[in-house]
Amino acid sequence: MAPGVGIKEVAREAGVSVGTVSNVINRPDSVSEETRARVLSTIERLGYVRQESARQLRAGHSRIISLLVLDMANPFFVDVARGAERAAREAGLGVMVCNSAQSPEEEADYLGLFAEQRVRGVLMTPADMTGRNLASFRRQPIPFVLVDRVLPSAEGCSVSVDDVTGGELAARHLLGLGHPSLAYVSGPMRLAQCRDRREGALRALRERGLGEHALRHVEVDRLDVTCGRDAGARLLGMSPRPTAVFCANDLLALGVLQSLYGAGVSV
Repeated sequence: MAPGVGIKEVAREAGVSVGTVSNVINRPDSVSEETRARVLSTIERLGYVRQESARQLRAGHSRIISLLVLDMANPFFVDVARGAERAAREAGLGVMVCNSAQSPEEEADYLGLFAEQRVRGVLMTPADMTGRNLASFRRQPIPFVLVDRVLPSAEGCSVSVDDVTGGELAARHLLGLGHPSLAYVSGPMRLAQCRDRREGALRALRERGLGEHALRHVEVDRLDVTCGRDAGARLLGMSPRPTAVFCANDLLALGVLQSLYGAGVSV
């Protein structure tokens, strides 16, 4: 593309006004088919690309929605990104995916970037459980929705699952198979979904007349495969070993399976 090609150059080459070029780009139905074809041909020949930054300044926001996830290595967030992209495209928008790596500091940096870029909206799974980053971002005129988290107040929107029921279903399934001793492998208990899934499991145990001692809890620092392997090693060292285990997410489960298979334990 030739450097410095702007809308004025396109208008001059196509023999139309700058306003006509703008209409072809933004309101094509308002321009005759012949003129529209000539302008589009000129745009393609010159390699003109609309300056989105200038359009943002005029409109006050961009055509981009930002998605801030905890860990792009987690297939769950890959699926979330696919869904967000599909919905955004239907609305004529794009999605910028960012990874906080479960770091409150990186999350704060990204939220600052989103504010600078005047993104249309933000979807995020918070890494900062104190709520400080979110409280600061609320001052921006940018709508946001929490993903896989529940807001502690009614001041916003969130899309999440019932983690208490999820933990209850998992434990009830294993108890129904006749397992008398369960283990629960979770990420840090500062994460609400980890706490809620444990509460659900305990609820299932109480239904069977069992106490908390029937659920051995293995807490790890992160919801990833490496920590799952560490948890598996801890399970192998227990005496007596639990007869069944459920994990807070798929990556932990994969790591636990790797440890158990490596030790020759049938799962």
